[in-house]
Amino acid sequence: MLGSLIRFWSKGWIDTVYVKPAFHFTYFGFEWVRPLGHMGMHLLYAVVIIATLFISLGLFYRIAATVFFLGFTYIELIDVTTYLNHYYFISLVSFLLIWVPANAHFALDARWKWTVPRFIVPLWCISIIRFQMAVVYVFAGLAKLNEDWLLKALPLRIWLPARSYLPLVGSYMYQPWVAYLFSWFGALYDLFIVLFLLQKKTRPFAYVVVVVFHVATAIFFPGIGMFPYVMILCSLVFFDAGFHERLLSYLPFYQSSELQNQSNDVLPYAHKHPKWVVVAITCYVIVQLAVPLRFLLYPGRLFWSEEGYRFSWRVMLMEKTGVAYFTVKDKASGHIQEVNNADYLTELQEKMMCTQPDLILKYAHFLADTYHKKGVAQPQVFAQVYVALNGQHSQPLIDSSVNLAAQPLQWGHYTWVLPYKKSAP
Repeated sequence: MLGSLIRFWSKGWIDTVYVKPAFHFTYFGFEWVRPLGHMGMHLLYAVVIIATLFISLGLFYRIAATVFFLGFTYIELIDVTTYLNHYYFISLVSFLLIWVPANAHFALDARWKWTVPRFIVPLWCISIIRFQMAVVYVFAGLAKLNEDWLLKALPLRIWLPARSYLPLVGSYMYQPWVAYLFSWFGALYDLFIVLFLLQKKTRPFAYVVVVVFHVATAIFFPGIGMFPYVMILCSLVFFDAGFHERLLSYLPFYQSSELQNQSNDVLPYAHKHPKWVVVAITCYVIVQLAVPLRFLLYPGRLFWSEEGYRFSWRVMLMEKTGVAYFTVKDKASGHIQEVNNADYLTELQEKMMCTQPDLILKYAHFLADTYHKKGVAQPQVFAQVYVALNGQHSQPLIDSSVNLAAQPLQWGHYTWVLPYKKSAP
């Protein structure tokens, strides 16, 4: 994360993504999260970057972990259009790090006796991280068990030809069987890799597969960002303590925990209120299992309406493009004005908004407020939105006769989203 944050800063994306846009798509319930301006956002990034160093060194660990979680999550809550699964994953893991004693052994806090050194910790401290990894993989695998992914190799059949420039393998990217191979292997990998990582006999071979799979993903789909590297490193949590001891033994001034455990004053880590730990872990597990399944509460095709899509670990499952045309009508005079989206949105924001109904509604409310300030007494906002899903013909996404400014933002189903109609083969 230190490298990722510095990379983001060095490319000037702090200003591009968070400072320059005139409007931000906030998360429902987090409308109070706002960008902090040029100086404020750069200062926030600096604080979060420093926190990554302190966490890595185990220095003021609890404070650093808390600062990182709050700071990084605040940044990600500023705009929905920047949502990525691995950013969500990082927020969750950083939250868990607040509660586990990751500074108990090989850390400056322990070395300088700012915390009591502990060389044995409860299994839940490791298992909760493994559980979070398993949630990512298994739900990603379950999401691939659909007709488009398995029977049509979509959207990989659309994406892979764009990688024909790659040496050695580029000429194969137009072959349908390659897309099917990638699709089926991806589904099987996500569904079963955790099972093999948990078994001591298969763990080394499984980790080799992890590395190969994610390196290939990074090569073929560079737009996925840091996610492959995050998963490669985090998967090491499945290895036992002996493996990590051997890795650490190559570092200077390292003392084996076996020798340190011979000391009479060494105590295992134990929480003061174990019953509350059980309650907290149970609640966390339930939430992590329930959130990806909330799409079952909504009617229609998930990939079309995207109701319950976010936070469900659906990684690279669809190719969805769209265009949206907005008009603002003065109810009193009947005067109609066309909206130039580029006046209010960045290219990324417009691209993401055009295919997601909740973002379309947020933007419509923003336009109503904006035109009301311009003197339109009773602004009504209408939109014509056309979307193409997984190479199908584009079709209307929403009812263009509905005044979006009058529609409430809600958790429930948006009835003005038109049903998906499958194109004829």
